[in-house]
This record gives sequence, C-alpha cells and structure tokens, in this order.
Amino acid sequence: MKIAILSRSPSLYSTNRLVEAARFKGHEARVINPLKCYMNITAHRPEIYYRQEKLEGFDAVIPRIGASITFYGLAVLRQFEMMGVYCLNESVAIGRSRDKLRSLQLLSRKGIGMPITAFAHSPDDTRNVIDLVKGAPLVLKLLEGTQGVGVVMAETNKAAESVIEAFRGLHANILVQEFIAEAGGTDIRCLVVGDRVMAAMKRTAKDGEFRSNLHRGGSAAAIKLTPEERSTAIRSARILGLNCAGVDILRSNHGPVVMEVNSSPGLRGIEECTSKDVAGRIIEFIEKNAKPGKTKTKGKG
Repeated sequence: MKIAILSRSPSLYSTNRLVEAARFKGHEARVINPLKCYMNITAHRPEIYYRQEKLEGFDAVIPRIGASITFYGLAVLRQFEMMGVYCLNESVAIGRSRDKLRSLQLLSRKGIGMPITAFAHSPDDTRNVIDLVKGAPLVLKLLEGTQGVGVVMAETNKAAESVIEAFRGLHANILVQEFIAEAGGTDIRCLVVGDRVMAAMKRTAKDGEFRSNLHRGGSAAAIKLTPEERSTAIRSARILGLNCAGVDILRSNHGPVVMEVNSSPGLRGIEECTSKDVAGRIIEFIEKNAKPGKTKTKGKG
C-alpha cells in the first residue's frame, strides 16, 4: 500500500512512528506537509499538487493535522476524499472533534457522561452560567485551546466572573464546566482504534497544577480500564465518526465523564508508558479497511 501521512514535521515522534510501522509492514509511507499542498478543484478530476508534483496513487491517508492549521488541513483532506482515497479519520469527523462545543453537544445527545457544561454569549448571563455548573470551583475553557492551553480553574465565583469578563473582552468563546474534585488532578487517556481501546494511561498533574496534560508537566502510568470506561471511550469516538481517537475521561462519583475527544492523539506518552505498539495497530486497521472509494463522506460537509 501507498500511505500518505499529513504532517508538518516528519521528525515528530508520532509521525515518525507511523512511518516506521508502515514500512515495517512492507508499505510505502510518505510524509506530506498539508500547508505545502495546492489543489485543482475541478469536477470529475480533483487533483492535489505537492511542491509542483501531482500526488496520485495513494491507497490511504493518515491525517496528523495540528489545531493551528485545521482549516487548510481539512481542505487538503477533503480533496483526498474527493479523489476516493481512504482516510483514517475523515474531514467531517475531525471538524466535529475540533469544535469543542459541537462535540460535547453530539456526545450529550447520545447519553455520554460529561461534566455539567454551560455556554452563553451575553455578559448578562454570567452569574446564571456559573450557577448552572454548581458554582466555584469551576473550569473555564477556550473553545480553540489545545494541550491544556486556554484552560483556567476559578476557585471563587468572583474570580470566575473576572476571568469570563476578561475572555469576553478578547472576543473569545469559552465553555464553563463543573470541576470534578474527586478526580484528584488525574484523568485517563484512552487510545481508540476502530472498535477497540488499544492502550490506556492515567495522567497525573504535577504539584500545584490541575491540568494533567503531559505537555504541562504531568506524569503517566498504564491503567486497567473498567468495562464502563472502555465502552464510553469507544462510543465517544464512534459518535464523532473517528476511527482513531484519544478520549480523555475523568473518574467521577457518578461514573466516567468525557472531557474531550482528540482526533490527532499523540503516541509518545501512551506507547512509552504502556509498551504497546499503537502505531502498528493503526497500520493494521488501515490494512483491513482501506479500499478505493470507501470514504463515507467523499468530501461532503
């Protein structure tokens, strides 16, 4: 098979591991920077060019599109879909996951557990929004934030009001969420591929920090999931239409609650702490599912 990996940097651990895993299984893997692509959007014969070379003959695409280039990255991915190339995660599904509000609404509609979450536009509703999530302490999240950036905990209602006003002054969209105190500064990252959780790790925040992201200095350890946690992770990825996803779960007093579903989960932390070949499992999934024209959306949406 000929596999394209959409990534801005071939030296990134996750990108390098996917290339390594594909080549180990006898496939041709090529890293393509989506920002260096340009497209011929023509009826019946859509084309993609990369540094003046026409891209053709690919059997599958693995999108590793960073949040900062979502718009253009998804445009390139849609073009591959229009060409009938199988995409591990399709453009519509990635778009859903990148819109935190939309993803939470979709998960809520299907009954997935999550922290109480509120969203409003008018500053007149600030106090009502705070009351909806049971008051402080509470968590404020920028809709566009990633890797824990743009996430703030307010320990008092007054502090929450001040932060909300500051974000609104910057015309930023924010979510207000209930703080799950019983989680104790830990969360669970489940790496879902297809209909299975391939690996899971518990991330623990460093002292003085409530965000458990490894990029924020958190630590990680392998963990055994409960059947309910495993089911929640798989269902969450399926609801958003993702074949490969990192599902972040908190253990609350009323069961597992989903914080976020990531369409381009990093592989380094979870492979190193679980000693599992996640990249290899991703390639195996593609081997079983990549067929010409199997893309469901084919660029629609």
